Amino acid sequence: MTFNDIAWLPLCGGLTGVGIVLSYLAFRRRGAAAGLRATAWSLLPLAAYLTGALSTLWNVGAALVGFVTGLVLSPAVWAGVVLAGLSVLLFFASGALRGRALSRARKGGAPQGDADTAGTARGTATGGVAGAATGRRPGREGAKPAGGNPAPRPVERAKEPAAADDFSDIEDILKRRGIS
Repeated sequence: MTFNDIAWLPLCGGLTGVGIVLSYLAFRRRGAAAGLRATAWSLLPLAAYLTGALSTLWNVGAALVGFVTGLVLSPAVWAGVVLAGLSVLLFFASGALRGRALSRARKGGAPQGDADTAGTARGTATGGVAGAATGRRPGREGAKPAGGNPAPRPVERAKEPAAADDFSDIEDILKRRGIS
């Protein structure tokens, strides 16, 4: 159906007439403000027809409907959505695998990746080559915490399960700063 197939004058005139009747009812039940607002809305269809703005509104509406139906009903668009979802899934999977390799390097085991990745992950996790044997960054053994307080004595503890090792770096930093 095209714009010229519709009899717009009777349609717009009818909408305006029905709107004015409803405006009168709104005026009687809810007051002058509601009646005037309803009258203003009622005059818009006839005004759009008389000014020629109705054909422009028709073209805008048809373009929007065409765009939405082309977007929703297009198999190519849905294939793109599926590929974008697969891409996001692969990003998350690669992040999980990378985290697993870093945690293995912290524990001292060799990750299952190539040797270059293993060296990089181990060096990053332990503070470089100099700190690889001790698990500490170089040059921090005798450092005092800020504020002049003496460094706390290290607390010896038994080896706990692997879940506790995830927080060992954080605990070491807190102990170096004098926070228990």
